Amino acid sequence: MTQATFGKKEAGINYQNRYGVYAVIPDLQKERIILVQAPNGAWFLPGGEIEAGENHHTALERELIEELGFTATIGDYYGQADEYFYSRHRDTHYYNPAYIYGVTSYQEIGQPLEDFNHLAWFDIDTAIDMLKRGSHKWGVQQWKSAQQQD
Repeated sequence: MTQATFGKKEAGINYQNRYGVYAVIPDLQKERIILVQAPNGAWFLPGGEIEAGENHHTALERELIEELGFTATIGDYYGQADEYFYSRHRDTHYYNPAYIYGVTSYQEIGQPLEDFNHLAWFDIDTAIDMLKRGSHKWGVQQWKSAQQQD
Protein backbone atom coordinates (compact mmCIF):
# COMPACT_ATOMS: atom_id res chain seq x y z
CA MET A 1 0.00 0.00 0.00
CA THR A 2 1.38 3.34 -1.04
CA GLN A 3 1.42 6.18 1.47
CA ALA A 4 2.89 9.69 1.65
CA THR A 5 2.85 12.64 4.05
CA PHE A 6 2.73 16.35 3.22
CA GLY A 7 3.08 19.31 5.51
CA LYS A 8 4.56 19.06 8.98
CA LYS A 9 2.88 18.06 12.22
CA GLU A 10 3.88 20.79 14.64
CA ALA A 11 4.16 20.18 18.37
CA GLY A 12 1.57 21.89 20.53
CA ILE A 13 -0.93 22.34 17.70
CA ASN A 14 -4.39 20.83 18.02
CA TYR A 15 -5.26 19.31 14.64
CA GLN A 16 -8.82 18.60 13.59
CA ASN A 17 -9.15 15.31 11.72
CA ARG A 18 -10.70 15.63 8.27
CA TYR A 19 -10.76 12.31 6.41
CA GLY A 20 -11.26 12.82 2.68
CA VAL A 21 -11.68 10.70 -0.42
CA TYR A 22 -10.77 12.02 -3.86
CA ALA A 23 -10.92 10.85 -7.47
CA VAL A 24 -8.74 11.16 -10.52
CA ILE A 25 -11.30 11.32 -13.35
CA PRO A 26 -9.76 11.15 -16.83
CA ASP A 27 -11.34 11.84 -20.20
CA LEU A 28 -11.78 8.87 -22.56
CA GLN A 29 -8.27 9.28 -24.01
CA LYS A 30 -6.77 9.54 -20.49
CA GLU A 31 -5.06 12.76 -21.60
CA ARG A 32 -6.90 15.20 -19.34
CA ILE A 33 -8.48 15.11 -15.88
CA ILE A 34 -11.20 17.24 -14.35
CA LEU A 35 -10.43 19.54 -11.42
CA VAL A 36 -12.66 21.55 -9.11
CA GLN A 37 -11.86 25.19 -8.36
CA ALA A 38 -13.14 26.38 -4.99
CA PRO A 39 -14.48 29.93 -4.59
CA ASN A 40 -11.08 30.95 -3.13
CA GLY A 41 -9.42 30.12 -6.47
CA ALA A 42 -7.63 26.94 -5.33
CA TRP A 43 -7.84 23.80 -7.49
CA PHE A 44 -8.56 20.36 -6.03
CA LEU A 45 -9.36 16.84 -7.13
CA PRO A 46 -13.08 16.09 -7.02
CA GLY A 47 -14.08 14.61 -3.68
CA GLY A 48 -14.24 15.67 -0.10
CA GLU A 49 -14.89 14.80 3.49
CA ILE A 50 -16.07 11.34 4.52
CA GLU A 51 -19.20 11.83 6.61
CA ALA A 52 -20.40 9.68 9.51
CA GLY A 53 -21.62 6.29 8.38
CA GLU A 54 -19.97 6.50 4.95
CA ASN A 55 -17.24 4.30 3.55
CA HIS A 56 -14.79 5.51 0.89
CA HIS A 57 -17.06 4.53 -2.00
CA THR A 58 -20.31 5.99 -0.66
CA ALA A 59 -18.55 9.24 0.29
CA LEU A 60 -16.91 9.54 -3.12
CA GLU A 61 -20.15 8.75 -4.97
CA ARG A 62 -21.96 11.47 -2.97
CA GLU A 63 -19.18 14.01 -3.48
CA LEU A 64 -19.05 13.44 -7.26
CA ILE A 65 -22.78 14.08 -7.56
CA GLU A 66 -22.50 17.20 -5.36
CA GLU A 67 -19.43 18.68 -7.09
CA LEU A 68 -19.70 17.44 -10.67
CA GLY A 69 -23.20 16.08 -11.26
CA PHE A 70 -21.49 12.77 -12.19
CA THR A 71 -22.08 9.17 -11.34
CA ALA A 72 -18.91 7.15 -11.72
CA THR A 73 -17.43 3.69 -11.71
CA ILE A 74 -14.74 3.77 -9.05
CA GLY A 75 -11.63 1.86 -10.03
CA ASP A 76 -8.25 1.31 -8.45
CA TYR A 77 -7.23 2.63 -5.04
CA TYR A 78 -3.89 4.46 -5.28
CA GLY A 79 -3.16 4.97 -1.62
CA GLN A 80 -3.33 7.37 1.29
CA ALA A 81 -1.61 10.73 1.45
CA ASP A 82 -1.69 12.44 4.84
CA GLU A 83 -1.57 16.20 4.89
CA TYR A 84 -1.14 18.69 7.70
CA PHE A 85 -2.28 22.21 6.90
CA TYR A 86 -3.75 25.39 8.30
CA SER A 87 -6.95 26.79 6.82
CA ARG A 88 -7.00 30.58 7.09
CA HIS A 89 -10.62 30.50 5.87
CA ARG A 90 -11.66 28.31 8.84
CA ASP A 91 -8.86 29.38 11.24
CA THR A 92 -8.23 25.69 11.90
CA HIS A 93 -5.29 23.30 11.68
CA TYR A 94 -6.21 20.06 9.90
CA TYR A 95 -4.87 16.55 9.71
CA ASN A 96 -6.29 15.44 6.36
CA PRO A 97 -5.72 11.85 5.28
CA ALA A 98 -6.64 11.75 1.58
CA TYR A 99 -7.66 8.42 0.07
CA ILE A 100 -7.11 8.51 -3.69
CA TYR A 101 -9.07 6.49 -6.25
CA GLY A 102 -9.17 6.36 -10.01
CA VAL A 103 -12.43 6.47 -11.92
CA THR A 104 -12.80 4.13 -14.88
CA SER A 105 -15.95 5.69 -16.34
CA TYR A 106 -18.43 8.43 -15.51
CA GLN A 107 -21.76 9.76 -16.65
CA GLU A 108 -23.09 13.29 -16.29
CA ILE A 109 -26.53 12.96 -14.74
CA GLY A 110 -27.28 16.62 -14.12
CA GLN A 111 -25.96 19.89 -12.82
CA PRO A 112 -23.68 19.79 -9.77
CA LEU A 113 -25.59 20.24 -6.52
CA GLU A 114 -22.87 22.67 -5.39
CA ASP A 115 -23.05 25.56 -7.84
CA PHE A 116 -20.25 27.66 -6.36
CA ASN A 117 -17.31 25.68 -7.79
CA HIS A 118 -15.72 26.04 -11.21
CA LEU A 119 -14.93 22.85 -13.15
CA ALA A 120 -12.27 22.50 -15.84
CA TRP A 121 -10.31 19.79 -17.68
CA PHE A 122 -6.51 19.98 -17.79
CA ASP A 123 -3.78 17.86 -19.29
CA ILE A 124 -2.19 15.70 -16.61
CA ASP A 125 1.03 17.66 -15.97
CA THR A 126 -0.79 21.02 -15.94
CA ALA A 127 -3.31 19.58 -13.48
CA ILE A 128 -0.51 18.43 -11.17
CA ASP A 129 1.00 21.92 -11.25
CA MET A 130 -2.34 23.61 -10.54
CA LEU A 131 -3.45 21.46 -7.62
CA LYS A 132 -3.15 23.17 -4.24
CA ARG A 133 -2.63 20.15 -1.99
CA GLY A 134 0.50 18.00 -2.10
CA SER A 135 -1.68 14.97 -1.38
CA HIS A 136 -3.73 15.63 -4.53
CA LYS A 137 -0.60 16.15 -6.67
CA TRP A 138 0.75 12.87 -5.30
CA GLY A 139 -2.52 11.10 -6.08
CA VAL A 140 -2.45 12.19 -9.72
CA GLN A 141 1.20 11.11 -9.97
CA GLN A 142 0.25 7.66 -8.59
CA TRP A 143 -2.55 7.40 -11.16
CA LYS A 144 -0.25 8.58 -13.98
CA SER A 145 2.41 5.98 -13.05
CA ALA A 146 -0.20 3.23 -13.09
CA GLN A 147 -1.41 4.32 -16.57
CA GLN A 148 2.14 4.13 -17.91
CA GLN A 149 2.41 0.53 -16.65
CA ASP A 150 -0.83 -0.58 -18.37
